[in-house]
Amino acid sequence: MEQIIAPDVLEALFSPKQISSMHADFLRRALPRDAHGDWLYATILFANKLRRMPSERMLFNDQIYRIRTTSEILDPLRVFVTDKEFMKIYVKAMLGEAFTVPTLRVLHSREELRSFEFPEACCIKPTHLSGHVVLRRDAMPLDLGEIEQWLDMNHYDLTREVNYKNLKPKIIVEPIIFGDTNIMDYKIFCFRGEPKLIQLDLDRRGEHTRKIFDTTWRDQGYSTRYPRSDAAVAPPANLERMLHVARVLSAGFSFVSVDLYSDGEACLVGEITNCPGGGLMRFIPPEAEETASSLIFG
Repeated sequence: MEQIIAPDVLEALFSPKQISSMHADFLRRALPRDAHGDWLYATILFANKLRRMPSERMLFNDQIYRIRTTSEILDPLRVFVTDKEFMKIYVKAMLGEAFTVPTLRVLHSREELRSFEFPEACCIKPTHLSGHVVLRRDAMPLDLGEIEQWLDMNHYDLTREVNYKNLKPKIIVEPIIFGDTNIMDYKIFCFRGEPKLIQLDLDRRGEHTRKIFDTTWRDQGYSTRYPRSDAAVAPPANLERMLHVARVLSAGFSFVSVDLYSDGEACLVGEITNCPGGGLMRFIPPEAEETASSLIFG
């Protein structure tokens, strides 16, 4: 490893400080673009971020690490649902079209992007990336240059999550779900086809906070990555339907997150996430990872 990683990077990896984005970028570029390089990158980041080495224990991050560093991440179903357009095909086949967010258009090239007349209100995102989205309201001007850049990006290059490596770049255009650009986001963590834990994201466009519930909507009293919200949040009126959706869609996976949106009546699938947080999710407080893991995998 010393032959391909600079001394200052090695020092940063094993210091008390978190690895910087510059060092992470160096590692992504320096390590071989193969299974060994992907494994080494994931291992280094795991150790630096979580301050421990991955283990065989049934812990939240360790199980995600196992998925992303073994052949399981290349299971055809996992790769298929990674693409946001194809994920809707899976949801439609399993549950019906009523559970998918409508698609207004899929754009495959710069020419299609430049000639398309975007609706005055819409959601624009790449099908082959994660974390990129433009929410348009009131015919606001669009930075087409920024959106065009998505067509040149490969999420594998950013994370070494190999399920993204061979996805074709596309832009998908959808309506604003429920007419709200700041809706609550429910992530249901499922193990062996059974919902176990629900992560609720609040105010993602502002002061992002989280709450964690079990499937009976008991507040678990901890959070991940973002501060825990102190707000009292009632369960969605259609919680049982949401759990049914998660149960059906997760049946073909060992561990997966089914990400849902709900207005209390309709239940729409946003994504099916193979590796929530990349297997680098910091629990608040840290010891809560043991608690959550026993509920999920116990």
